[in-house]
Amino acid sequence: MTTTALITGANKGIGYEVARQLGERGITAIVGARDEERGRAAAERLGRPYVRLDVTDEASVQAAAKWIEREYGALDILVNNAGVAVPQDDPRPSATSAATLRETYEVNVFGVVTVTNAMLPLLRRSPAARIVNMSSELGSVTMAVDPDSPFWPHHFLAYNSSKSALNMLTAIYAKELWDTPIKVNAANPGYCATDLNAHTGFRTPEQGAAIAVRLATLDADGPSGAFVQDDGQLPW
Repeated sequence: MTTTALITGANKGIGYEVARQLGERGITAIVGARDEERGRAAAERLGRPYVRLDVTDEASVQAAAKWIEREYGALDILVNNAGVAVPQDDPRPSATSAATLRETYEVNVFGVVTVTNAMLPLLRRSPAARIVNMSSELGSVTMAVDPDSPFWPHHFLAYNSSKSALNMLTAIYAKELWDTPIKVNAANPGYCATDLNAHTGFRTPEQGAAIAVRLATLDADGPSGAFVQDDGQLPW
């Protein structure tokens, strides 16, 4: 029986690596991307299927869900990887506009809800589906307010708060699905060199993808409603 996975924002960076590593495990990793040319090129390199999916466009998300249903009948893994960090000349919270927050949340928060809700009927058909939300250590409120934390100096209001919101989404979906075989977790890939940070990260996309792959392939004893990185759980 075919195991299917959908990865959003999978044409590059961590998402591409998640698709590649899942594919190496024999999983049919569907490359989801809004840019059709880049998405198809990435899927061709990986030897995997492609579906156009713009997380900010509900019509495209619904069309992707219908395509997956026609092609595979069900979905076993959803990795909500697509994310943005909107550049700011002045990163102070007091200099952050509501428009910047809206642009960030449209992808990092609302997009995750749109995709998850559209795919959930297909995930429920799986014997043991997994949902992985790609979060960030910058979304940890506990570490943000700890003066001894390495994240104390970082005041990126839009991005950080969007990942905190994503963590709460993870917890709430996990609670709704608590009595089902579906597990929902948030993954922290660490500071990886990707387009999101102009390739300034000290970790590779391959390293960042590993935790998402682990959570996507959890056995029945694995956690749900957790915020996890390579070496264990993170504080909310």
